[in-house]
Formats: sequence, C-alpha cells, structure tokens
Amino acid sequence: MRFVHVMLRVKDIDASMNFYTELFDLNRTGKVELDDCTLYYLSDEDGQTQLELTYNKETPANGYTNGNAFGHLAFETKSIVEFSQKMEKFGFKYLYQPYFMPEVNMYVAFLKDPDGNDIEVMAKE
Repeated sequence: MRFVHVMLRVKDIDASMNFYTELFDLNRTGKVELDDCTLYYLSDEDGQTQLELTYNKETPANGYTNGNAFGHLAFETKSIVEFSQKMEKFGFKYLYQPYFMPEVNMYVAFLKDPDGNDIEVMAKE
C-alpha cells in the first residue's frame, strides 16, 4: 500500500494553481471534469506525492473552513534563503519567519495558501 494524495477544496483555482506550481514547483499531472466539480492533480518532482485541488462549481462565497483536526501541509526545500527570495518575488509573506529547530535539525517557517491553509516549509540550510 502507498499514500497517494491529499485533496483540498479551493475557492480560486487560478490563485491556488499559481501558488502550488510557481512557489512550490509542483507539476500539473491531470484534470478530471465531473458534473459538480473539476479535479486538478499536481505532483512533486519525483512523482511520489500528489495534491488534488478540487474546484466545486458551487463554491461557497466565503470559501471553505477546516475543522480543528487539520494542521498543515509540509514541504521540504533545498534552501530556505532561496525559497524566501522566491516568496518575495511572488509577493507572499511568512506567517512565521524561518527559524532553526534543533529537534529536527532543520529550518522551519510557515505561510498560508490562498485558501488560508497553513503550509510548513522546511530546509536543512
């Protein structure tokens, strides 16, 4: 058995697609049109992990809210400095600035995606 993907409902598919493809370098791998929604599949560079963005045709005006069980999505990058420069280029801001976490021997930072989901960014340097 293997883990396949995480699904997120999104309010603005263009903003979400840009966020995940431009900032996190995820690749578009598929699109499925259903009666009530469109599913967009994104994958990391080695194709092992997928993110499914679901855009419902009847999206609530205020978007979606998560329950208190969901925490965050985590991504590892090679360099927190390079990622921070890329964030600045695209106009994104950190929720929590990068800091070194000795317990995991990595730099850790947090930001929010266009739908308000917490995203953790980790890097060894």
